[in-house]
Amino acid sequence: MKNRILVSALCTVIAAFMLVGCGSNSDSSTSDSKASTSNVKAEAVEQRKVYVTPDWVQSVIDGNQEGYEDYVIAEVGYGDVKDCDSYNEGHVPGAIYVDNCEVEDAIGDVDAPYNLLPASEVEKYLLGHGIDKDTKVILYGADASGTARQAYAYLWAGVEDVKIINGGIDTWKAAGYDTEKEVNKGKTVSDFGTKVPAHPEYWTSMKDAKDKVANDDNFKLVSIRSEDEWLGKTSGYTYMDKAGEPEGAVWGKGPLDPYDMSGYMNDDGTIMTLEEIKADLWSDVDFTTDNDLAFYCGTGWRACIPFLICYEAGYDNVSVYDGGWYEWMLHDENPVQVGDPASADCQHTTVAELPTDKAAAE
Repeated sequence: MKNRILVSALCTVIAAFMLVGCGSNSDSSTSDSKASTSNVKAEAVEQRKVYVTPDWVQSVIDGNQEGYEDYVIAEVGYGDVKDCDSYNEGHVPGAIYVDNCEVEDAIGDVDAPYNLLPASEVEKYLLGHGIDKDTKVILYGADASGTARQAYAYLWAGVEDVKIINGGIDTWKAAGYDTEKEVNKGKTVSDFGTKVPAHPEYWTSMKDAKDKVANDDNFKLVSIRSEDEWLGKTSGYTYMDKAGEPEGAVWGKGPLDPYDMSGYMNDDGTIMTLEEIKADLWSDVDFTTDNDLAFYCGTGWRACIPFLICYEAGYDNVSVYDGGWYEWMLHDENPVQVGDPASADCQHTTVAELPTDKAAAE
């Protein structure tokens, strides 16, 4: 679970210990091994397929996926590897560890509101892990939204093939595959192979979000926040004292709170397909996949899941408004809606006029 106020210092200096773990509650024992007793084969998937099965990943490890000879498997956490319980309890064999702070700032102020890091810094970390644009990257992590954030950033940077183990380490173990405890590191490479970011269109700024809401009828700014956040009852975060949504936003439904993406998940913890989401969550929303969609949330993590779902379904009209509500509320002049915009009770105001008692409880 991510709590940026407690851990932001970790991403700027090496702290003595982590205050927020990235661990899993799953059994840390090594699973009965199919990997050591079988040569796994699985059907090939399209390059843009993001969420993949453990069987497919094991088939890559076993050398049975053509074109996947140069690959990196990585567990995504928040902070230093020594403090990531899930990685140290047992990770996918050969997996390195990558930190969410390698793709986004962790200062949390008006100049650095948890947005993606400058392209040169993201590129530096990628190269340090041995990742260039042609490397096949397979991610997983204890936090589904944090893992999605990393995958989104890698695609934005220009990694052409990024996968996520659907369901993470729990589905990996449930499939009967091995884990290991050795800390692995990638081999540094010197050239990413293209200019970073290769896909700036995946990222929407606050300025562009405001302009498009006002002037582009086909553009929809889609909130991926809880109902209480959407209605302005709470900011959803202990470090945000004002609640509301950017004026003109529409609701994408789903998460129960900032740390729960179960609305976008199946019962087994795997991420839904776009067709499942359309039938379940998006059957009565104020947008369609024909619109130009910019997803946002509080600080950018939750929004990356619907982005990836749409991306893997082949849509190129999607992006993430990276700054989310946090960046929006740092600017007093920004227009705000509080409540359901379809209701006569919806309040239309500015950030400056909002009350400052809407922070979530500790």
